[in-house]
Amino acid sequence: MATAHDKSTELEHAIDAATEAVRITASKLDPLPAGTPGAEALGLDTLMNVPVKVTVEVGKSKIPLGDLVKLAPGSLVTLEREAHEPVDVLVNGKVVARGEVVTIDRRFGVRITSVLPG
Repeated sequence: MATAHDKSTELEHAIDAATEAVRITASKLDPLPAGTPGAEALGLDTLMNVPVKVTVEVGKSKIPLGDLVKLAPGSLVTLEREAHEPVDVLVNGKVVARGEVVTIDRRFGVRITSVLPG
């Protein structure tokens, strides 16, 4: 019967073997070719058309699981952020700006009040 130590040793040997196999395979890869002569470089104009996910976070709340399962239509969840505080504007999950919620033709929007550096 194999002990925990034996299983641990077997696992370590398997990891070492897999690591070595990856190292050998990586050394056999051909180098990437240089850019095609005369081809246009990927410029900023091209990147400006890449879509990004923009999310506006009004607030957060931590509640016990027991309270969560009791939520029903009409339930209220109090958020940690006060009503007068700006909302966070996130791009691909990173906060990039803050703003205030507005309505534009019966739809919600955000007026940017500050942009975070970098």
